[in-house]
Amino acid sequence: MLLREVEPSDLPVFFEHQADPEAVRMAAFPSRDRPAFDAHWARVLADGTVVARTILAGGRVAGNIVCFGPPEAREIGYWIGRAFWGRGIATGAVAAFLEVVPHRPLFGHVARHNAVSIRVLEKCGFRAVSEPPAGHGMDEIVLRMG
Repeated sequence: MLLREVEPSDLPVFFEHQADPEAVRMAAFPSRDRPAFDAHWARVLADGTVVARTILAGGRVAGNIVCFGPPEAREIGYWIGRAFWGRGIATGAVAAFLEVVPHRPLFGHVARHNAVSIRVLEKCGFRAVSEPPAGHGMDEIVLRMG
């Protein structure tokens, strides 16, 4: 597993990853159509406060990982292509990314039902700081590091 700067040729792979219905269900985050996806990544890559990396596994684009938000509430987010699930790639990517992004505190918002992603962040030192009550619209757990 390796992290590198995002290259334009990575974006079509990222698009396919975020269009996978099972990944969308796990993330509880809707996929974007191509124009919205392209506009989103144009903003991400143009924002000097965002740190974005491509995750490589076996020389292939396995996903992406980003850090964004205001200094007092920086967030980490990642998306791993389904073909790469279950191999420890997300955990390795988050651990490596934490070396790239020393800012603390750092937060992760994870869908309550996504136990795997919650565990990834916990393995990397994040701890749950809030869990909205079930059925109150925000079905996520917020984890914090630092």
